[in-house]
Amino acid sequence: EGMLSPYRVLDLTDEKGLLCGKLLGDLGADVIKVERPGGDLARTLGPFYHDEPDPEKSLFWWAFNTSKRGITLNIETTDGQEIFKRLVGTADFVLESFPPGYMEKTGLDYPVLEKINPGLIMVSITPFGQTGPYKDYEAPGLVAGALGGVVDQFEDVDRPPTWIGHHSQEYLLGSMEGVGGAMMALFYRGTTGEGQHVDTSIQEALARAPSAQRRVERMALANFSTPSKKKKKENDTPEKKGRIGGGTFVQPTRIRRIWPCKDGYVVLLWWAGINAKRWNMPLVNWLDSEGKAGYLKEFDWDTFDWATVSQTEIDRMEEPTIDFFKTHTKADILKSALKYKAMVYPVSTSEDTLQSEQLAGRGFWQEVRHPELDTTLTYPGEFGIFSEAPARISRRAPLVGEHNREIYETELGYTREQMLLLKQDGVV
Repeated sequence: EGMLSPYRVLDLTDEKGLLCGKLLGDLGADVIKVERPGGDLARTLGPFYHDEPDPEKSLFWWAFNTSKRGITLNIETTDGQEIFKRLVGTADFVLESFPPGYMEKTGLDYPVLEKINPGLIMVSITPFGQTGPYKDYEAPGLVAGALGGVVDQFEDVDRPPTWIGHHSQEYLLGSMEGVGGAMMALFYRGTTGEGQHVDTSIQEALARAPSAQRRVERMALANFSTPSKKKKKENDTPEKKGRIGGGTFVQPTRIRRIWPCKDGYVVLLWWAGINAKRWNMPLVNWLDSEGKAGYLKEFDWDTFDWATVSQTEIDRMEEPTIDFFKTHTKADILKSALKYKAMVYPVSTSEDTLQSEQLAGRGFWQEVRHPELDTTLTYPGEFGIFSEAPARISRRAPLVGEHNREIYETELGYTREQMLLLKQDGVV
């Protein structure tokens, strides 16, 4: 059994909160995914198994709904609301990601549900939270990332910031904040006996992200500590000049961090400042061992400074480095980087990650049976190794209404005839 095996979760979320329920399920909770009749819209999100568009074959749905049972229920109907209230009486958590005010409109908001179950913990995961002037705004991942201060990390001098990703990483971070809030509320309930409403804002989750904080600090250092040569008006935002990795800098230079090699790419940054010699010389020695250090062998690292270096000088540094990496594979580069203690890292593809000996050595991958397809698929496994109560995927994602009979008839006592009427009325 998992750490949360005594607890039940009712999961009403869409893609903004699906990961929250999955993680609680992996920890052992009995998570019941409540979908509208016909299935959740998230089932239409690709990619799909064998590229066959089908609500039962969405890889997105499979990824974020493991360790859950599934039922269909229309909570906008009177009968559906009464059924949900009966389920709330058996639950410890309700997860929802509807627009603020929706649960109140359906008569299922926290003040109503806590009267049924005073120990209930409701976790709401929304773009901007339940309060504030933005609370009613919709926010796809890009919008949440932009307003959370994350998108600004991905910019070039000659174009606006861009955002990369097929699905919303922002929603996943919001889901993880929801898990943290749920666990803190559970601890509080253990000491007081009281449940509570946990209001999670995806924008706030992003604003608190360490990468965003580092970005703000780096922006302040790079842009505001160096006087501009241009005469500017008071309170003007300093002009962004160039870039180092994902950040702006004060010189109009292009600095490479991704380098092509024989079978892919590696990451390397030539460091400047007080640590330049300590971090760069191992790589120079490595190149020199194969007679390819060239210009770098005599380079004066003690005076190397990104704030004054010219693009011509950077190009001269990059030339022998590019030629060197192109003759080596990622595996060879990693092996030699460890030998010379050089700060070079392979860029792993999905296939590389699947074949990683480190992940295999920790038993990271888990085989999950899909009996309806007569196959077994490989999934990322537990997010942490727990010595006493391991987290694990307990079942594949549910089919549409797969556990209706199990929950409605066996657990709640509805008859087959009652279920037929509820289905005809669009309740289940």
